[in-house]
Amino acid sequence: MFDPREKIALFIDGANLYAASRTLGFDIDYQKLLDFFQNSGYLLRAYYYTALAEEQEYSSIRPLIDWLHYNGYHVVTKIAKEFTDSSGRRKIKGNMDIELTIDAMELSDTVDHFVLFSGDGDFRSLVEALQRRGRKVSVVSTLETQPAMISDDLRRQADHFIDLLRLKKNIERESTTRPSYSLPPKPCDG
Repeated sequence: MFDPREKIALFIDGANLYAASRTLGFDIDYQKLLDFFQNSGYLLRAYYYTALAEEQEYSSIRPLIDWLHYNGYHVVTKIAKEFTDSSGRRKIKGNMDIELTIDAMELSDTVDHFVLFSGDGDFRSLVEALQRRGRKVSVVSTLETQPAMISDDLRRQADHFIDLLRLKKNIERESTTRPSYSLPPKPCDG
């Protein structure tokens, strides 16, 4: 699927990948993910896209964003907009599709193989545009959930579909639970 001579770029829809991996019951080790694709070809860039909550003093995603930024990822963020829907419920909207699409198109003269981590059907047109420029596009998402987390149109348009479950053994974060500490047994006075 990957030619070692290819220039590869990863485009990660953070919210989409997080939802897919959580539904499959595992967390992503982003260093392992980077290593996996560095060993698959010439990894030119790895982008991670996510929206941040507006006016939040601390964001639970901030440590991940900082780690990604310092460890080889190009992190693209924007502030999510909060609004009230027609039924009066508060909603947050933070779509990163345009940013991801522009970055991909800007690299289309340089990158041979685009790897898109998303199941969002809105990216079908991007995949088609990259293919018209002679580029290969692999899409990473999953069919192993009910319902599937990938748009059928996106999966059909891609040159290759990689089920996230197939990558699990290569990119899963190991459990962070530590063994409990116990005191050594007391010597017997017997």
